Amino acid sequence: MKTQVCIIGGGPSGLMLSQLLDLKGIDTIVLERQSREYVLGRIRAGVLEHGFADLMREAQCGARMDMEGEIHEGFFIAHDGEMTRVDLHKHSGGNSVMVYGQTELTRDLYEARDKMNSKVIHNVEDVKLHNVKSDESPYVSYRAGDEIIRIDCDYIIGADGFHGVSRKTIPGDVLREYEKVYPFGWLGVLSRTKPVSPELIYAKHERGFALCSLRSQVLSRYYIQVPLTDTVEDWSDEDFWAELKRRLPDEVAERLETGPSIEKSIAPLRSFVAEPMRYGNLFLAGDAAHIVPPTGARGLNSAASDIYYLYHAMVDHYLNNDDQGLDVYSQKALARVWKAQRFSWWMTNMLHRYPDSIDYDQRLQQIEMEYLFSSDAAMASLAENYTGLPF
Repeated sequence: MKTQVCIIGGGPSGLMLSQLLDLKGIDTIVLERQSREYVLGRIRAGVLEHGFADLMREAQCGARMDMEGEIHEGFFIAHDGEMTRVDLHKHSGGNSVMVYGQTELTRDLYEARDKMNSKVIHNVEDVKLHNVKSDESPYVSYRAGDEIIRIDCDYIIGADGFHGVSRKTIPGDVLREYEKVYPFGWLGVLSRTKPVSPELIYAKHERGFALCSLRSQVLSRYYIQVPLTDTVEDWSDEDFWAELKRRLPDEVAERLETGPSIEKSIAPLRSFVAEPMRYGNLFLAGDAAHIVPPTGARGLNSAASDIYYLYHAMVDHYLNNDDQGLDVYSQKALARVWKAQRFSWWMTNMLHRYPDSIDYDQRLQQIEMEYLFSSDAAMASLAENYTGLPF
């Protein structure tokens, strides 16, 4: 097979880039290790910054998002038994976020790819990248049953996640990795219950962090901070709901609707960045290059900025014979990635209970919160980062 751009990874990042490039007449092939059903079964975040929502519309995939998604102009921070609202619309100059589940977003992208008869190949094994930095043209190989398939291409996009093969293709003496592993995880429960609040609630509590989120008006997503040693089996539904209520203000806990969990999982928290994000004709995007704690809702949104830069760089290359966007991709993408890292790290530090924290640390957390609520400048910084920095 032959294509212009071979994309490794059939998650939202890879699908969106494929869709955007196809609309401009640039040929792509997407390779995905898992089945389509598996990809659509993954439970992920659902808070989209305004720039991401605009990118979905540009990809002609935003109709259902605009119809079923919820525009949120703020969220709450629960602390010391009180609820304080962060007015995103006011403090960001009129911006907001869209609450729309990543599963639904991915489904929309798949349907758009189907309509354009795109090449999205699932269940590929033994994917290998060849000639990513040599005088010969790059190509990708994979195994389908007993057959080895070769795809010749101009460029390879590694959007295959943290454990994918793309980043590992970059030599160790070139790649530099930065990582911070947090001493806790998030236990998440999805339930068919009415959300306890029309807007998200981030709760800081002496027992640990909690988050009340939603996917729709009949589907709720809740999280509590747990030790890394905990397992899903350690937590019955009843235990989860009881602990969640302890960490919420009384007025919220009293109206919390509980029910059987549809999905329950524990996600460890880490911050991770790989540099550079380009090596020869290989470009990294999304989780293949960077991971953030989910506290600031930056994970999927950081991936979207990578796709934005890659999309415009590829269009300039193929349609305008201009390679500047490709040349500066890594530098440009990393500049925004590190700002998202800073914001996620800050939100995580402010809201979580660290097991080894001393009185000084806890007092600083309290002062950080007090400063945030007393300063329009601090609120503006939070709102600007949460609704999305400009691409």
